[in-house]
Parts: sequence; C-alpha cells; structure tokens
Amino acid sequence: MNRAEKTAAIAEIKGKFDKAISVALVDFKGLSVGFVSQLRREFKKAKIEYRVVKNTVIRHAIKDSAYSKLVGDLSPDRKNSTKAHASLRGMTGVAWSYEDPGAAAKIILKFQKDHGDKVKGLKVKTGMLSGDLIEAEALSKVPGLKETQAQLYGMLLAPGAELYTSLVAPGLMIVALLEAHVAKLEAEGKTG
Repeated sequence: MNRAEKTAAIAEIKGKFDKAISVALVDFKGLSVGFVSQLRREFKKAKIEYRVVKNTVIRHAIKDSAYSKLVGDLSPDRKNSTKAHASLRGMTGVAWSYEDPGAAAKIILKFQKDHGDKVKGLKVKTGMLSGDLIEAEALSKVPGLKETQAQLYGMLLAPGAELYTSLVAPGLMIVALLEAHVAKLEAEGKTG
C-alpha cells in the first residue's frame, strides 16, 4: 500500500468515526468464519457498519478526535506498538453505529449469550461514545433514538395530563356525588 492509498484509507476511517454516534472496538480472536459471518449479518440488520481495520490506521484516523487518548505515540520509529492503548492491540474489528448507540454492544452481548463457549474470544475491547471510553455493559444500556424519543414524549405529556386531571377531577367528583344522591332518592322513592 503506497502513501496515497494509506492516506485515503485513514481519511475514510476518520470519516466513519466522525459520522458515528458510537463505536465498539471488537476482539474476535478464535471465531470461526461462520460465526464472524453470522455476526456481520446481525450488525447489518441493525444498520451497524462493521469492518476489520489495522490498529495503526485507527490510531491515525482518531489522533485529532475526541478519542485521541487511545492513540499513544505515533512517532515514525514504528516501535510504538506497546505505547498504544490496550484496545488497539491485537485483532480489531470496528462496529460503527449511526442510529442506536448501544446496538453493537447489545448484539455482541446477545451473541455471546446465545453461543457460549463457542465464541469465548468475542468481546468488546472498549466502547466509544461522545469522546469517552465506555465498557460494553454500560454501552449496551444506552437508550436508542426511539427509546429517548418515547421518554421525552412522556416527559412532555406528563404536565398536560396532570393539569387535565386536576381540572376534570372536581367536576367528576360533583357528578359522582349527584349520581349517588339521585340513587339514594330513588331508593327512598322520593323522585317523581
């Protein structure tokens, strides 16, 4: 790969990091081709882009981003592999999520649960969300867009519902009292 190709690859990966709302760096060592293919299908269904990327390309792509703390030393001596963050060592798959921040971690945790020891090498090295590194378990609990919209909608409706209840409740109580009084009068035979 010549310098122009490397620069283009770094720019492409940087664009994906910039566009994503969350990222999961995935260790997939020991997974069979079948399991990797199945995991890729699950990612695709959830609209998550997944790719295996060289650690040095990732480091160069994020060196000027909010995730720069992962980078370590990028000196040209090429003997800096131990200076990088532990998440950027070994094989690294990158799952970029553009819609649901916790989707990639949820898929991986479910995949681990479903397949047990057959995929024991699969794990999220680290999650990346809003410039912070986050554990897989915490990342999987981040609400998605639809859940956040539903919570916001509920919060917006709550004051109106309370106001409606407080305005209507006294009238309902008067109606209930009048109905009870009418029922009592009918029982006594005083209505005419």
